[in-house]
Amino acid sequence: MQVNWTGVYPAVTTKFTPDDALDLDTFGLNLDAQIAAGVHGIILGGTLGEASTLTEAEKDRLLEYALKKSDGRIPVVLNIAEGSTSSAIAAAKRAVQNGADGLMVLPPMRYASDHRETVAYFLAIADATPLPVMVYNNPVDYKTEVTLPMFEELVRHPHIQAVKESTRDVSNVTRLRNAFGDDLKILCGVDTLAMESLTMGADGWVAGLVCAFPVETVAVYNLVKADWPEEALAIYRWFLPLLELDLHPKLVQYIKLAEQLAGIGTEYVRAPRLRLAGDERERIIGIIEKGLHSRPELPTLVI
Repeated sequence: MQVNWTGVYPAVTTKFTPDDALDLDTFGLNLDAQIAAGVHGIILGGTLGEASTLTEAEKDRLLEYALKKSDGRIPVVLNIAEGSTSSAIAAAKRAVQNGADGLMVLPPMRYASDHRETVAYFLAIADATPLPVMVYNNPVDYKTEVTLPMFEELVRHPHIQAVKESTRDVSNVTRLRNAFGDDLKILCGVDTLAMESLTMGADGWVAGLVCAFPVETVAVYNLVKADWPEEALAIYRWFLPLLELDLHPKLVQYIKLAEQLAGIGTEYVRAPRLRLAGDERERIIGIIEKGLHSRPELPTLVI
């Protein structure tokens, strides 16, 4: 299925059973909720997907299940986060064999590559696959920034089509648009900057709290794109305390707890992560329950 790199793309969590196996039933429940809300694609195996803890067989199974469950209704994108170019190329080739519709690719893990190395890494992956590629630019968490001069080289490759913009500098949306026009799709990767980025011209939103609140996330996107800023802002102001859960090192635990309380997930995580406990758990429950009990009424446009 063609990936247009526009709209809302949930970075979905990986669901586990209490005994640490893949929980495909709950994963399917959440995927149904995302599709019913009108998301435009999903991304498997990202940070929220606890990719670093998954085996290759589990990644293959998740992709197989997501493709079958979505049944061509939305594109399924697989994340690649590897420490070597050869491993990343192998992952890209396996994604093609398993039917992925697109790739999201991080710079090399653990090694802080320079300009020449970063560009060579992305180009090698793009050369090895026919799939469209979205570059994940998150120097805050992953230490390597994909700069404008790097993108000047990368956008020449026909497979490199989009960027997940997570520099946390909202003005970078304008810099990218000024530099590349419509040749590079821009998707906001920071929940707390989503409306700001969309207003500045971003094409989409790779979202986190959408995992628990898909309808409201899609509503913000649709309202901004329909030029209903006041209606979008009313939802966004309600949403912000929840969206801030996406900025914490324990975003996986926080968002999974939100999924559980919203009735479309569980809070089981894979070690070394542990489920929340004590005062921290109660504090996060309080934030989530306040949001759940005050959910805004949505305009007819987005229902």
